[in-house]
Amino acid sequence: MRYPLLCLLALSLVLLGPLRLSGQSEAIQAQRIAAHTRLLASDLLEGRGVGARGGDLATEYIATQLALAGAKPAGDNGTYFQNFQLAGVQTLDTASFQVTGGGSTTELRWLTDWVGNSEMQQTLTEVEAEAVFVGHGIVAPEFQWNDYKDVDVKGKIVVLFTNEPGRDNPNLFKGKALMYYGRWSYKYEEALRQGALGAIILHTDDTAGYEWAVVRNSWGREQQMVLRPPNETRLSLAAWVSSKAADSLIHQTGKSLEQLLALSESRDFRPIPLGVTVKAYLPSKVRTINTRNVVGIVPGSQGVADGATVLYSAHWDHLGIGASVTGDNIFNGAADNATGCAIVLEIARAWAGLARKPRRSALFLFVTAEESGLRGSEYYATHPVMPLSKTYVNLNYDGLLPIGRMSNIVLTGAERTTLWPAVQQMAKRFSLTLEPEAAPEQGYFYRSDHFSMAKAGVPAFSIKPGNKFPGKPEGYGPEKEEEYRANAYHKPTDEFQESWDFSGMEHLARFGFALGLEAAGATGYSTWQAGDEFLAAREKSIREQN
Repeated sequence: MRYPLLCLLALSLVLLGPLRLSGQSEAIQAQRIAAHTRLLASDLLEGRGVGARGGDLATEYIATQLALAGAKPAGDNGTYFQNFQLAGVQTLDTASFQVTGGGSTTELRWLTDWVGNSEMQQTLTEVEAEAVFVGHGIVAPEFQWNDYKDVDVKGKIVVLFTNEPGRDNPNLFKGKALMYYGRWSYKYEEALRQGALGAIILHTDDTAGYEWAVVRNSWGREQQMVLRPPNETRLSLAAWVSSKAADSLIHQTGKSLEQLLALSESRDFRPIPLGVTVKAYLPSKVRTINTRNVVGIVPGSQGVADGATVLYSAHWDHLGIGASVTGDNIFNGAADNATGCAIVLEIARAWAGLARKPRRSALFLFVTAEESGLRGSEYYATHPVMPLSKTYVNLNYDGLLPIGRMSNIVLTGAERTTLWPAVQQMAKRFSLTLEPEAAPEQGYFYRSDHFSMAKAGVPAFSIKPGNKFPGKPEGYGPEKEEEYRANAYHKPTDEFQESWDFSGMEHLARFGFALGLEAAGATGYSTWQAGDEFLAAREKSIREQN
């Protein structure tokens, strides 16, 4: 590594000044959060790519800051690192994608019309198969829903929309609020369960919740995947096709994209053979990636032997170096997620500075490969440092825009846990109004690392700012968020801004610090509310621990 740990330590001291302050929440300072963010989003870290030099520098910096804060190493062999391997698969730009039907063949253009990869983790995959439209590609018996009814898709390629049906119908799924059934990751998982050879998502801004540029920037680069064991079946093609290019797939049906989407909104929907064959040639660069989560712990008053823990998390990775956009090819990821890492580092410092520690320990987890499908948090959930059954709560920070002090806060999923009364009281203490998610159709609960913990049973949710900012014009918050989504999200323009106001980040950090302390001193155990989708996993982990 070009920059040794000593250089990072010296840089840390220059940026952050004296490190030992009071352990109270007031010790958490906006300027320190800003300083961490500036460094983590610097061009020197090259977008914090997984398996890249910039990602290694980022994890060394975070580990150094945990050491300076007084958090003890909780990783492998007395280090701050939880090491594991992923497969890196980069589809080469010589890949091709053809659609043949009705006596003609259409060639789709890489990045412009389609993106994707083979999950087979091999240097060349060739696919040629019949395409079948399967609506939203969902099988959900509890909602009496099956998009694969009366069809055998083994050896075929399924074509589908992301998201869920019935977004305007509160009696169908969860209405406007997106569930995991709507996520792209579920679509590929279900297609594989059904025996499909491949799966193609028809992208629209509305169903995906983001524009084609986001898909292109995320999927037109190396994908990090869980290593494929020998002989395990994976999708030979996992792709997206833009709405502008979708006609090549669906024109034989005589229906428009909008008409197919409308058909897929009904329980009576049945798969539609598209009358076309998809032929894909997928040369790939494949490598084994050594990557790592960073993890530190501040032991509780009774030590760590009993495993009782409060878990804070943030993902350190972003998109690294990619295709140039207006001359810039570094995807810095300042708001996504340098700000979240900076907040968790400040909370770790404040916690370590407490004169009297609460009973439970505090674990500070910085995970890798969130941008590739929550890989780092999934790894931690299956290889926990502390027992998940005794992890009282996971408080996650992700994608925070520093635009000033807010008067409301969003904790989607907290209301589903037994921590909700404590959350409500803490919000009052901090003069924050609890607000529902402004865009539940985006399904943010299922898009960040707390979801990996929730699936494993741990009560988990992210702490995010609301949309009301005292002293600012009406609509200031939503306007800034929309501006960020349109101009910076997953783009090289997500860079540190000297004009950013970190006062809101300070408030969110202090809130999370105080809520964690409350949880660390609470008696009993926490869980999900009756009937919640994650309750069974929580009860199972507690039974197995006992």
